[in-house]
Amino acid sequence: MIQLRKIEQAAERIVALLPGDADLLREDLKQALKPLIESVLSRMDLVTREEFEAQSLVLLRTREKLETLAEKLTELEQSHGQLGRLDAGDDS
Repeated sequence: MIQLRKIEQAAERIVALLPGDADLLREDLKQALKPLIESVLSRMDLVTREEFEAQSLVLLRTREKLETLAEKLTELEQSHGQLGRLDAGDDS
């Protein structure tokens, strides 16, 4: 979700670039910039920092689980290989 305060701050930064004697123009531009910035940002596929961090945490946990499963699979494969060799030795 886009925060209104951040949009206002962006508009204020842009307006601050105008010469000091353009006070009327400065306020008009500030009012016109807010909806423009909002419109541009709403068309972008953005996520909030909180959403990004939450998904990063989910990814980290998933990666940890995958590594644990990979280790267990390797252990099972090694164990199965040893059993296969033992079984093959009994047949001879």
